[in-house]
Amino acid sequence: MNRFSRQTILPDFGAEGQQKLSQARVLVVGAGGLGCPALLHLAAAGVGTIGIVDGDIISESNLNRQTLFGHQHIGRPKASTAAEILKEKYPDLKFEIFSDFLNTNNALEIISQFDLIVDGTDNFGTRYLVNDVCVLLEKPLVMGAIYKYEGQLMIFNYGPAALNYRDVYPNPPGENQIPNCAETGVLGVLPGIIGTLQASEVIKILSGVGKVLSEKILFFNLKNSSFYEVAIQPNLKGRKNLPDSEDDFRSRDYKINCGIAEHINWEKALDWTFNMNNSVLVDIRETGEKPLLKKDYLRNMPQGELRENPELLSAYENILLVCASGQRSAQLATELKQQFPEKKIFSVEGGILHPSSPLNSNKNDT
Repeated sequence: MNRFSRQTILPDFGAEGQQKLSQARVLVVGAGGLGCPALLHLAAAGVGTIGIVDGDIISESNLNRQTLFGHQHIGRPKASTAAEILKEKYPDLKFEIFSDFLNTNNALEIISQFDLIVDGTDNFGTRYLVNDVCVLLEKPLVMGAIYKYEGQLMIFNYGPAALNYRDVYPNPPGENQIPNCAETGVLGVLPGIIGTLQASEVIKILSGVGKVLSEKILFFNLKNSSFYEVAIQPNLKGRKNLPDSEDDFRSRDYKINCGIAEHINWEKALDWTFNMNNSVLVDIRETGEKPLLKKDYLRNMPQGELRENPELLSAYENILLVCASGQRSAQLATELKQQFPEKKIFSVEGGILHPSSPLNSNKNDT
């Protein structure tokens, strides 16, 4: 095919390398800042089947780094929108869409369908979950990570040593060690670079061309344009923390937000409320608390009632809890997540009194 002629004339790659790509099945976990460039380059290179896992929707604040998307896509699901955009560009490829977040109930089934996994997620819980499934299923894993001006690239479960994420980080960090990405910030070009490097490693693994970046971590510093590598060694202590069976994996709590309630900002909370099916925004303050709010898009369910009868929320898949400051909603979200592990339950950051809240009486008449 003329589309791939510049690849197939490369020494060692040729038609055989292209055929390997076309027959491959690659899963990209997270269609965000890392996932978008990885998806674009994997599709452009001709990877035959690409799976996309993401339960999130597109927000305006995503657009500086999630370069597949534009303003017209705000409020739409990331996974299906990414597939639609790529399918229009490359109609010969197959895309499999999973508009959900990975968890212990679905990860084994989804990941088992693919040859190689790309992790573009931004939280520790999901990284450990994906890593552990890939070890159980013997799937190569290409992982990227971003922190401020630095990016990391790691290849796991590949080669003779078959190193994994727990060789580097045996356990998730403590709650007070976890940076908030909304607070630390990111320049969109950095995940673009790391996501592209992830795609390049995938292509090398699938085609058998070149030396794969295994048994080391590649660091890139955006501020001074420097790369450096750090060797990884097996960590027996870390490996003891791996699940020893699929049943063991399913029984674990990966605490996707590391033991605390998952939070969502007001911009995204409103996007979900208006655009995601089976979503509900719930005011959990007790009856009579001021300001008294009556909005068509807001359900009033005092936290006392929800603790006594959590089944009031059983009809909803996406549950967004709000209180005055965000503290009570965070606590209740944590409690409800124990009862409804399959649901997406969030606490709205800062609550009604947050400056960005449309319910803040200091900004709007409520």
